[in-house]
Amino acid sequence: MKNKILEVLEDIKEPIEIMDINDKLGLTSPEELSKLIKDIENLVDEFYIQRTKKNKYRLMKYCSEYKAGDLSVNSKGDGFLLLDGKDLFIKSKNLNGAVHGDRVLCETFLYNNKEEGKVIKIAERKNNNLVGIVYLENKDKYIEPIDKRIKLKIRLSENTAKDCVEGNIVSTKLVKEINKSLCLADVNYIVTHITDPKSDILTIAALNGRTIKFSDAVMDYIRNIPNEVKEEDKKGRVDLTNLNIFTIDGDDTKDIDDAISIKKLKNNNFELGVHIADVSYYVKEDTLLDKEALNRGTSTYIADTVIPMLPRKLSNGICSLNEGVIRCTISCIMEINDKGKVINSSIFPSLIKSKKKMTYKKVNDILVRNIIDKEYEPFVNDLKELEKLSKILRKMKHDRGEIDFEIDELKVIQDENGNAIDIKKRSREVGEMLIEDMMIAANETVATTIYNYGFLPSIYRVHKEPDPNKIEQFLNLVKQLGVNLDSKLNSFKPKQIQKIIEKLKSEKYFKILSQLLLRSMQKAEYKEYNIGHYGLASNCYTHFTSPIRRYPDLEIHRLLRTYIFENKIDNNIIEKYKDLLPHIAKLSSDNEVESVSAEREGESMKVAEYMQNHINEEYNGIICSVVNYGIYVQLDNLVEGLVRINTLKGDFYNYVPELLSLIGEKTKKAYRLGDEVRVKVIAASKETRTVDFEIIEREKTKTLKKSDKYGN
Repeated sequence: MKNKILEVLEDIKEPIEIMDINDKLGLTSPEELSKLIKDIENLVDEFYIQRTKKNKYRLMKYCSEYKAGDLSVNSKGDGFLLLDGKDLFIKSKNLNGAVHGDRVLCETFLYNNKEEGKVIKIAERKNNNLVGIVYLENKDKYIEPIDKRIKLKIRLSENTAKDCVEGNIVSTKLVKEINKSLCLADVNYIVTHITDPKSDILTIAALNGRTIKFSDAVMDYIRNIPNEVKEEDKKGRVDLTNLNIFTIDGDDTKDIDDAISIKKLKNNNFELGVHIADVSYYVKEDTLLDKEALNRGTSTYIADTVIPMLPRKLSNGICSLNEGVIRCTISCIMEINDKGKVINSSIFPSLIKSKKKMTYKKVNDILVRNIIDKEYEPFVNDLKELEKLSKILRKMKHDRGEIDFEIDELKVIQDENGNAIDIKKRSREVGEMLIEDMMIAANETVATTIYNYGFLPSIYRVHKEPDPNKIEQFLNLVKQLGVNLDSKLNSFKPKQIQKIIEKLKSEKYFKILSQLLLRSMQKAEYKEYNIGHYGLASNCYTHFTSPIRRYPDLEIHRLLRTYIFENKIDNNIIEKYKDLLPHIAKLSSDNEVESVSAEREGESMKVAEYMQNHINEEYNGIICSVVNYGIYVQLDNLVEGLVRINTLKGDFYNYVPELLSLIGEKTKKAYRLGDEVRVKVIAASKETRTVDFEIIEREKTKTLKKSDKYGN
């Protein structure tokens, strides 16, 4: 109920009484009121809600004299209270024992006419996953935190650290504060040892709450899960093993959860089959394995290492749609017309036997370069039909307003020892887009099937409209660059954003502006209610196609089995999922954030590792961001590095945000967003995951006055 309370209070700035909150939540029973009172008191204790002297309540963020939130500490030791608006600065001397990650209550005051904060209470030590390196001191075991912003001395409890040796990297949980600078911690688990070749990746995973090892209890539990489909598993399933069903994935993919089939009907419509591994058949609800999967929420892919949601016995074995073996699946069969509209569909439990494990590379060879591998010859006609359908679906989605930012992604190439040896742009050709189109069609069909019942709880993948202020800021930025969009944004429909992107494509700044526009968007998330998916311009969307690596997909499979296959839609079932699904949606969204953070940090670390071997080498690049401490330059291979403002030679440069520039005081030379520059690599650090450049040559030099505007 806590999340619902916070949602109710979000738009109410003035304090209200508890019965008003009760009414807005639609609660009717004494038991519900009792739970409401308990949850509100917990939220007060956690500083999410303020209780006034008159026993009224409002969100803490609407309180003027106090502020509460999570604390972020920088490398200098100063802190920032993370707030929805402008973050509150806290000097290191005013942290009062709080460390990075803590949830704190601050009082505010003015210093030199600027608002600052002082920590007056620590609400919660959030370091339940504090990762560090074990060292010995006077026979006691301590850890040195990997995150240097954690300014605490941490001793490990003797009983939980008995298996630890010096040099182990461990995940710990703070259990006792001995004094403001010394804490006692229990060891959650041993991550690795500093001598392990993959200790860097495993450490990043642990820092972001990603656990690579499964507990002994989970591994014992899965011993009873079979390695192949048994006769009793086939009961109640439609046998599709004779169909021409195949998979298309990356060269190294081992967890294959989607397969497809295609047929042209007599009426010239397409019959598309999307067949997804029936993971829910093996991962039973509320079991030890299910709880582990829910806590992980998603698989995480850091460089060449997979931190799986499910043990490999399932993810690479009985649940993976490997070539030539029978697998349990849930099939979504769609009849799609020449306009891309799904006019009929059916969803049912099935059995398939994949006829071919295809790779994107060889599919692209066929469809793009007309190079046909002999083993693929029996599937060429199907692939070409899929390509035709893909074009129809892509046009349909474009016409309704789907937004394609055309963002390039980099790929780090590693050797057999995990060392970064090259960086390339990730390929995205016909094969990759084709599979994406088919999966989106299935996801929409499943979401709509459940939603159309009108009363059945479900999980949806939702994407809100962008914040109008952020879009206005972006449009002003574009104007500063002298780009004339020749239109006003009179609505926030996806079609309007799509038109902006189309007009920007002819500009040399397009790749940069597309990234900036993407950052102006909201983040997609999981919710127990449907508001549509803005980026896809979809009225109803969910995740159904990846249950091996995403928990919401696994839960959607359970809902399909319950509602449709078993026809269980009584009040008890409905109430059960009404209570359960908000928690699953929230936890899945939080796990996704952690996973994405781990993947990005891992990528940054491997990029820095690669660039460490290219110190003093020169590259052409483009300025992709201008900040008060320097400029970020992106190379052709998508590597980004910082040119610090104090390394710019020949003048003293000032940051002029309204011109998106650093401008020299004497020469008036400007370094602007979108400028092409030549840089030299002067530093790179795996530990800080950063790359530093120095400008050695300007391909274009422009002198600006502070009153100048771009394009004038």
